[in-house]
Amino acid sequence: MSNTWSLSPDRCFSPEPSQRALARELYISIKDLPLICPHGHVDPTLLSDPQAQFGTPADLFIIPDHYVFRMLYSQGVLMEDLGVPTRDGTPVEQDHRQIWQRFAEHFYLFRGTPTGMWLADELTNVFGVTEKLNGANAQTIYDQLETVLQQPEYSPRALFKRFNIEVLCTTDAATDTLQHHSALQQDGWTQVRPTFRPDAIVNLSTTNWHDHLQALNERSQTDITSYATLVQVLEERRAFFKKMGATATDHAAVTPYTARLSDAEAEAIFARALNGQADATDATRFTGHMLIEMARMSVDDGLVMQLHVGSWRNHNTTAFNRFGPDKGADIPVQTEWTRNLQPLLNAYGSAEGFRLILFTLDESTYSRELAPLAGHYPAVLLGPPWWFHDSFNGMQRYLDQVTETAGLYNLAGFNDDTRAFASIPARHEVWRRACSNWLAGLVVMGFIDDEDAHAMAYDCAYGLAKRAYNL
Repeated sequence: MSNTWSLSPDRCFSPEPSQRALARELYISIKDLPLICPHGHVDPTLLSDPQAQFGTPADLFIIPDHYVFRMLYSQGVLMEDLGVPTRDGTPVEQDHRQIWQRFAEHFYLFRGTPTGMWLADELTNVFGVTEKLNGANAQTIYDQLETVLQQPEYSPRALFKRFNIEVLCTTDAATDTLQHHSALQQDGWTQVRPTFRPDAIVNLSTTNWHDHLQALNERSQTDITSYATLVQVLEERRAFFKKMGATATDHAAVTPYTARLSDAEAEAIFARALNGQADATDATRFTGHMLIEMARMSVDDGLVMQLHVGSWRNHNTTAFNRFGPDKGADIPVQTEWTRNLQPLLNAYGSAEGFRLILFTLDESTYSRELAPLAGHYPAVLLGPPWWFHDSFNGMQRYLDQVTETAGLYNLAGFNDDTRAFASIPARHEVWRRACSNWLAGLVVMGFIDDEDAHAMAYDCAYGLAKRAYNL
């Protein structure tokens, strides 16, 4: 039996012959289009230094990627043993070969998962690995990857060009200096853009909120002692981000609750927060109000507003206390959109030029709430399947449930939403294949014809995202 590792050219395509043939045709027509990456979490420092490298195979594939280590953690592998750094600096595994060995011995855990599909694509198509990873060949493959990663053609900037990325947007705190984006622009890399994310400031329940506010004081050279001053400073920061190439903002909340506060109410809550007296109700009300304020600012400055809702962040308190945020313990919660978002949409849902892109982890809202909202309000677009649903099956469910009501052109296309830079083309690959297969199914069933399918495939892969984010 051959141990050669190769991916099926018909992965994600229906076994039904006529649908599969058309899916292939559609996929071939879009597979080489440039990648539009309008939302993600790639660290701009990776690209700002022309000499930057990815480090070891463990640095690239395991230590920073919560998609990877959450699966191993679920099977009893300690995050310390995978080199995930602790908040207090207590020792973790430093031998990257040993980290890789543990990963390889548990690689079978990713069978049938989207992470497994991405990893297989990265290892074979990007890095030329020809044997399926396991405990026996772990060190041989580590040696191969270590050699490859030291070559200039595998630097972050070189792979950016090889991946045919037209634009990549990072996600940056409101307090960020954007010095790395400035360095990129000085080198002519204007295709890497920042995105304004003020969550740590507008969510009063943020861990160490006062520290984040102090950082904003320092960045703005303003003593923010009132709600009115806070709004002014946030407007100024948005203007700075826009000057640096930003076309969008990003906001995360457990629920899409919005409600307008009076200026007096907002000032009172902010004063309590400054004095360390704001409670959970204050935080909820203030965030709901600030989402409306962010929409108002987007109407004024034209930045596209993204809203990610339905994730209970850092559900594992023990892991959060030891390792910090974003360590694979975000869990979906049930979400209600129709009532919660009405105050914001009544204020700005029909405002000229305003664009609000909605993301959810509650699939039950696709056809019940989100598609009808996007199918009515001119401002609303639906973001692609997010986090746990960024998978072939998740994409199929999403497309089936939202397009009949919202139509394709009220969708925002695809974004990879990743920290794992080398996985970007693999993630777009799954989306392009899933869309090709779905559209081929519509043709076979007589819903659309070939001409429509090819036009829709182009927009799924490229046009929708480019238009949605003004790129």
